[in-house]
This record gives sequence, C-alpha cells and structure tokens, in this order.
Amino acid sequence: MRVSQLVTLHDRLPKMRYPRDAPLPIEIPIEVFDIPVHEIRRGYRSDVYFWRAKRTLEKSQRREKATIQVFQKQGAVLCGIEEALAIVILGAGHYRNPTQAFKLFDHLIESKRRIRSLYRADSNRLSKALREKDEISQALDFEWVSNLEEIRVRSLKDGDAIGPWETVLLIEGPLSEFIHLETLYLGVLARRTRIATNVSVVAEAANGKSVFFFPARFDHWAVQGGDGYAASVGGADSVSTDAQGEWWGMKGGGTIPHCLIAACHGSTVDATQRFAETFPDTPLVALVDFENDCVRTSLEVARALGDRLWAVRLDTSEQLVDVSLANNTNGQKQPGVTPELVRNVRTALDNEGFGKVRIVASGGFDVDKISRFENDGVPVDAYGVGSAFMRGNFDFTADAVKINDEPMAKVGRGYRANHRLVERSLTAAKAT
Repeated sequence: MRVSQLVTLHDRLPKMRYPRDAPLPIEIPIEVFDIPVHEIRRGYRSDVYFWRAKRTLEKSQRREKATIQVFQKQGAVLCGIEEALAIVILGAGHYRNPTQAFKLFDHLIESKRRIRSLYRADSNRLSKALREKDEISQALDFEWVSNLEEIRVRSLKDGDAIGPWETVLLIEGPLSEFIHLETLYLGVLARRTRIATNVSVVAEAANGKSVFFFPARFDHWAVQGGDGYAASVGGADSVSTDAQGEWWGMKGGGTIPHCLIAACHGSTVDATQRFAETFPDTPLVALVDFENDCVRTSLEVARALGDRLWAVRLDTSEQLVDVSLANNTNGQKQPGVTPELVRNVRTALDNEGFGKVRIVASGGFDVDKISRFENDGVPVDAYGVGSAFMRGNFDFTADAVKINDEPMAKVGRGYRANHRLVERSLTAAKAT
C-alpha cells in the first residue's frame, strides 16, 4: 500500500467532532471482546517490563499522575479504540493482596491447562475442573481493586481518518494502575487500524462496488472477530466467517469451494445445484475456474440455474492462462484473472441473455490491481480480497508526556494537543 494513498484518504474523509456536554461511553458491549480479564490484570499478556514497572511503582508506593499519549506515524483509518477502552476498563487497577493474587493466578493457569487435557476424559472430571476454575476466578475478582474514577480517557473514534503523529488517545491517572496495559491496547490499535485502513483504500479503489473480506485462511483463527469488525469500519460489504461478523451483526458469506466441485467429480454445475438445494436462501455464486475454462463453465452454470444464479466468481490461478485466452492473437498470454478474461465472460453471458448474472473477481487482488481494473472499465461487479488486507504496518506508540500535569517526556515526544479528542466514560461502561 502506498503511503500517499493513505495521506490522500486522510485529507478526504471528514474530520469528526463530537458533543462535549457529556463523556461518551464505550459503544460496543464489553463482553463482545471476550477479553481474558485475569490474564490482562496479572500482566500475563503484557511485555514483562511493563508488568515489572507496575510492581516497582506499587512497591515504592509511587502514585504519580501520568498523561500517556498514543499516536502513529502515517495517515490511516483509526480502529480499535473501543476495544482498547474495554481493556482499560477491565484491566486498570491493583490487587489487594498481591502475594495471594499471584498464587491464585498460577492456580488459574494450571486449572485451564487441566481443563484442556480433560476434554477427551470423562465428563465428571471435566465438570469438577470447570467448577474449580470458576471458584478461582471469583477469588481473583475479590482481590482486584478497580479505581476507574481516578482515570480519565480522551480519544478519537473508530473510523476516524487520522494524520501522522496525531494524538488518538490520552490516558491520565495513577500510572501504577494502568502501565501494564500498554502492550495490549497498542497491539489492538495497530492490528485493527491496519485492517480498517487497508480495507478502506481497497473500497475506495473499487469505486463503490462490493468488497468481500476473505483473508481468514491467511491468519490465526483467534483474530477473526476483531478483524471482521475492523473490515466493516473500513467499508467491507461481506465477510467469510460468522466469527468475523459477530461484533457487528453480520453472517459469513461466500461461494462454493473448489473441494466441493472435486467431490462432485469435477462438475461445477452439479456442485452448484446441490449447494442451491441445500441453501435456497443464500445468494448463489458459482465458482467457475475449476476446469480453467471460465467462459464455458459460466455458461453451463447459467443455463442450468437460470434466475437462481446471482453471480459467477473468477478465481483463476496466477500460474494459469484461461482456455479462452490461449489463442490470444496479440501474443500476450496473461495468467490469472485478467481484464480480457472478465470481458470474455461478460460478453458470453450477455450474448446468451444472462446480463443479470454478476461477475466477482478474486485471486491476487489488491488496491493496485483493482485500480487498474477500474481505470480500464473492466466489468467486474464485486471484488474478493484476501491476504492483501493483512499487509503493511501501522504501529502505535505510547509516551508518558506529563507527570502530575507538568511536562515530562523523552526528547522529541512532548505533549501534542488535539481538539478532536472526546471525553470517554469508563465507569458507566463498567456498570453495563
């Protein structure tokens, strides 16, 4: 992705302003995020130096008020703020009796490991282990003291266009209460912003055509919920898994896979018909490159399914040249899904009266390839994009810029005011 595109996007999108008469509560129910509460409180998922800094401040009884400023260094579409707030709400605080809490936490981790080993064991032992884990969790809850009333947060919102070095989040309060959370909220902001920004640039290149978010197979399954939400912030129209749509009420969608065609002995028509019978209410998209002859296969499916067919999807390998292009007289035989291949399929469908059948293009598409297709007027109706959404880096940094309201920062990282920041409510969100 080109940085110039992101800067242009930042300049074009509206700069949001928010009402200041009351703090804005967290906008997504905290339970949606499925945050491992006890693990973030204990510093189990934090860089250990942050956890050790917290313990150092606590042991020396240093409760200086700190102002932590969060930013990143390029134009982007911000995402992850609501999740970061949830981490602060659930994870800011301290233990009444650290020694007792640390022992309980060790038992909790042991309990979780035991439960994982018992899923194939008898149900009685598993039930007992689950009860023990719940009891330990309750004991840890009792040991935790949350002082959210001492912490003030101001932020931009998910979906805001941000500029390089722009302050997106300010956290103020006793540093010992939240210093251990920095690893977590910075990681959330970096990943969610990367996805939202990549999707937004692709959506812009697609000129209003649908963009399908299909990168699930290229990353760990555990990130799907947040990635799907970030994709929606960026402008994606569809996701491929139910988990990717959980946070924003979307269900997974998509076509038939190649393996279903293989299971039907290579018959795309048979596979598509069987799929249509099994899922009669799902928009029917036929995958037409199994035999590397997208024109013929598209016509066969259209003839067999008629008005039931919503679209055909071209997914030709970037190592293959489609049959319809094999006799190209201009001497250029371009592999993969090319403008000429799309036009061949469009012409064939139109000539047989299937003008309502849409064309979905996928396989190696990114912002540059989509831009070329759109600039050339290629008749694509929707784009399926996968690994391109995962590229790039949008790393965030957090700096202490004030201590007890007095400037205190490392050289070059002073406080930068941002009139766009809005006050956020933490205690109200906790009560919900």
